[in-house]
This record gives sequence, C-alpha cells and structure tokens, in this order.
Amino acid sequence: MTKYDASLSTLIAIVGPTAVGKTDVGILVAKALGGEIVSADSMLIYRYMDIGTAKPTVEEMQDIPHYMIDIIDPDQNYSVALYQEQAEKYIKEINSKGKYPILVGGTGLYVRSVIDHYNFSGTEINWEYRRKLNEIARIKGNLFLHNCLKEIDPETAEKLHPNDRKRVIRAMEVFKQTGRPISSYHDRDKIERPKYNLKIFGLIMERNTLYQRIEQRVDKMIERGLLEEVKWLLDHGYKTQLNSMKGLGYKEIAAYWSGELKLEESIELLKRNTRRFAKRQLTWFRRDPRIQWYNLNNYQGIHEVAQEIIKSLQE
Repeated sequence: MTKYDASLSTLIAIVGPTAVGKTDVGILVAKALGGEIVSADSMLIYRYMDIGTAKPTVEEMQDIPHYMIDIIDPDQNYSVALYQEQAEKYIKEINSKGKYPILVGGTGLYVRSVIDHYNFSGTEINWEYRRKLNEIARIKGNLFLHNCLKEIDPETAEKLHPNDRKRVIRAMEVFKQTGRPISSYHDRDKIERPKYNLKIFGLIMERNTLYQRIEQRVDKMIERGLLEEVKWLLDHGYKTQLNSMKGLGYKEIAAYWSGELKLEESIELLKRNTRRFAKRQLTWFRRDPRIQWYNLNNYQGIHEVAQEIIKSLQE
C-alpha cells in the first residue's frame, strides 16, 4: 500500500483468477469490517446471466450490499469507461457512509480503471472502426490484427492474447482516436498522486488445484441449469454475436444448441477455455507489484485467508 494519506479515500481490492474464491473471501472480509462490495467482473453486469457467470445469489451475498451487478441487459452496449464512472461513484458513496468499499473481481482492465489514473475521455466507441477491424480479423485472422496492435502499442499487445479480439480492437480504437497508445495512460500512475489509500490482495492456488476447481465449477453449472439458461437467452433474441453471449459458458453452450458441437464437446471446450482464461488473468495481475498474494493451498480454508487479510488491514 502506498504511504497513507488522510485526504484520500480508502479502497480494498481482492483480485485473482476465476474460481479461486474471490467472492466468498470478499464477503467474509466485508462482514468483518462493515464493508460493501463493488464487483469488478465484466460478466456480472448482465441481467439474466446468472449460472454461467457464477453470479452470487442473494443468500450467498449474506446481506452485504453488492454494486455493479445486474445493471444492463445482455444486448445493451457497455464500456470500461462507463464502468469506471459508475464504480467510482459507488466507492465514493460507500466511503461517505464510513464503510469500507471492497472491489472484488477478476477483470483486470475493470480493476485498473478504478485503482489507477485511466483517462477515457475522448475515446468514445467508434462503431464503424470496430466493424472494420472485426472484418479484417474475420478475413485475415486474429493474429494479423494483434500484430497490427503490436506495431503501435507493443506494451499492450504483450499483455493481450491474440484471440482477445475485443480488447485488441479497443486498444487500436484508443490509438486511432487519441494518437496515444492505451498503455500510455497507465504511465500516469507513476507521476500522479494515488487515487486511494489502496490495499490490494491477490488470491492464488496451485495450478492443478485451480484447474480441478474450474472443472468442478463447470460441472456444477451444468447441474444447476446452464444449458437451460443459454437456451432461454437464445429464445429471447439474444444473439451469439453479442459481447455478452461471447462470454465463457455462453458461447460454448450456444454452440451445442446450434448443433455445432455435441454436449460433451461443448463442456470440455468450456473447461479448456476457462483454464486458459485463468492463466491470462494471472499473467495480468502478476505484473502489479502492489498486490499482496495469498496462496490458498497454504491455508485451511477461505475463513483463514479472510482472517489473514483482515489482520493485514488492521496493522
């Protein structure tokens, strides 16, 4: 944590890969400290998408207020700039009540947009340019587009997987509209005053353990009705071309309903894609030296990890 500044608001963040236990730990910390949770998950913003996003139920929230969940329909446009604006508003409100805002999630860009000086002014969505880049990727492939980004912003290209077309296009869009690479906005944090008295915790576990949890989570999603959830969304006109429907769990199961994949194939594909996603999340977060890491394999359970985090906050 940066040196404490009494004029700054407090912010606690809990980050890490999917399925590691961020939601449960965040709730335990919030209960102990009298905190409220601001989600930093780019899929939890969508209504009607509950099972595939592992969205916490009302019971699981344990009366802890949660923000930035169920705020838009799956066919509505959204941006990280809008997320930043709304999340910061809630953080300010929580601090004004004398409570701890706790940012919980694994969407790296959402987290960074809040904790750092990301300036999205002048970078409104350019739909025509996005369509052009998507068409280029369709014809020449995602790797071609990724190489184009590498020429103008090698730092961001290094962080993004070539198949993460959405963020590759966003980075190219920012450069086109501002003349500056999106990574240049990150450098502002090296010279500007911190936004918060920030304490950021990362949860990790051994790879094999995490992968087992991912497979178990997917199996549980199927048991809870993921197939039916995706079918309901498709039947209600939410097309597979939507960003929301390209999320993990939705694109794979939609492929089953369209007949492109057998059920067993779609489930195995979902497990594989989730493992790869978790690996990319870890790569993103491990670049941030401010994160205090906790390996869950070294603890008896999430309650013990939560206690360690609480102890660290009280020191």
